[in-house]
Amino acid sequence: MNRRTALSSAGATGLGWLLLSTSGPSAWAAVVNASDASAGLKAALQRGAEVAVAQLGAADGFLGNDKVRIGLPDVLEKAAPILRTIGQNKRLDELVNAMNHAAEEAVALAKPLLLQAIKGMSVQDAQGILKGGDTAVTDYFVGKTRTPLSQQFQPVVNKAIDKVALVDKYNELVGKAAKLSLLRGDAITVQQHVTQKALDGLYFVIGEEERRIRRDPVGTGSALLKKVFGI
Repeated sequence: MNRRTALSSAGATGLGWLLLSTSGPSAWAAVVNASDASAGLKAALQRGAEVAVAQLGAADGFLGNDKVRIGLPDVLEKAAPILRTIGQNKRLDELVNAMNHAAEEAVALAKPLLLQAIKGMSVQDAQGILKGGDTAVTDYFVGKTRTPLSQQFQPVVNKAIDKVALVDKYNELVGKAAKLSLLRGDAITVQQHVTQKALDGLYFVIGEEERRIRRDPVGTGSALLKKVFGI
């Protein structure tokens, strides 16, 4: 089959010639056409999104994972050693537990918006992902979803925080640290802290899944992923 004929459409030409120019003739055997390439990229995006939401939205999804576990806000982290020496261990631990559980509740909201970002992927987006590094898929998600997800997460985080009087716990600890002159820097609100760290954790897990797919596309069991990432 003539390659120019096979890549006759504008979208196919963009993706197809990109693959051929960056990967050489062998790419043609691995990626039959631009439609498969686009579908494979969308499969990678969807797989990363589903894995991340399932892991982090489960019980102790954040708390049980040292890589994404949400710690104290910096302003309290620096004061924590002294606060613990004056009997604040329980309150500090309660604060950490409540923040991580609030993040669990919020991250379950992410899936619809992540899937919407996948459906809206353009040929130009696909080209950027193909030309990108080991986390190009994740970077795409960050660019398309971080701002709207922050807005969606906030009410859920607020509700979870109110349910366990988390703001009161936080403010009490900050107050004690202030009295002891332990505060350094600006005290970010607990809502902002949880929302930011929940999103950081979400994209981190998506990135881990993306790297796993790139390392072993055959192991995913997806022929499309093998075509795109197995070149």
